[in-house]
Amino acid sequence: MTIVKPVIIVHGGAKTISENDVAANQAGCRAAIEAGWAVLIQGGSAAGAVEAAIRVLESDQTFNAGFGATLNSEGEVEVDAAMMEGATLGWGAVAAVQGVRHPIVVARKIMEEKPRLLVARSGERFARNHAVEICAKEALVSEEQYQEWKEEIEVLDRPNTVGCVALDADGNLVAGTSTGGTTGQPQGRVGDTALVGCGLYADNQLGACSTTGDGESIIPVVLAKTAIDALKDKHPDAAAQWAIDTLISRVEGEAGCILIDRQGRIGWAHNSPDMAVAYMSEDLVQPAIFTRKDQTLVQSL
Repeated sequence: MTIVKPVIIVHGGAKTISENDVAANQAGCRAAIEAGWAVLIQGGSAAGAVEAAIRVLESDQTFNAGFGATLNSEGEVEVDAAMMEGATLGWGAVAAVQGVRHPIVVARKIMEEKPRLLVARSGERFARNHAVEICAKEALVSEEQYQEWKEEIEVLDRPNTVGCVALDADGNLVAGTSTGGTTGQPQGRVGDTALVGCGLYADNQLGACSTTGDGESIIPVVLAKTAIDALKDKHPDAAAQWAIDTLISRVEGEAGCILIDRQGRIGWAHNSPDMAVAYMSEDLVQPAIFTRKDQTLVQSL
């Protein structure tokens, strides 16, 4: 019997990280990876680990997911999230929902009940009917995001989708993504995050991927599936870079992706200036944390 070593990786979005926000991005990714890793080392599922990690990111206004997400054209927070597992190719997603504190929880419940994408009021109704934490839609608007929206401030640290990929001791792979979309987006706009093959993909025969970046650029190149298909003959690092290179060669835009293959090997790449990433495995004493790919290890905490 093959022994599978659990591994988990998270990203805080393909974006520019200013010097003032480096510590916050590192701390947020560290907290997320620790939450997910705690599930895995206790024998928990990859789905549980992905949910735990992304819940942390959705609670941290450093990231564009849940509380602190960007505001749309009407000054509202509309969030998207999805989860996919590689054993049966099961998936679930919500898009353009309001007043849901942790959309990744809703996505997981949909995945476990019946694969589908629920939008707006349909997604909100599902959340209420399944006892997912609901809040006033204004409760997800951070003061910082509101002021930036109200004053139309150009923000250096362009926020973006967060995500997580995990492999558990049973050999199951799961990917998850969560986002608040883009600043000032039209009400009801849906990007790549909730779309299987674009914002995420998981297949136990190959690997799992979560993407981040410009949704309108990620969708036409089906970035997550493109990266997964590359695992047939490439290491995850090479597959991730090949997927990003494919995007660059066909469309304009910034993007990033994280990968774990069925052997538990990690890979990631991005063409944005920065992308906060953290990962953990049994081979590490502490999580490895980076703020961009070409950087020496930030810290092993």
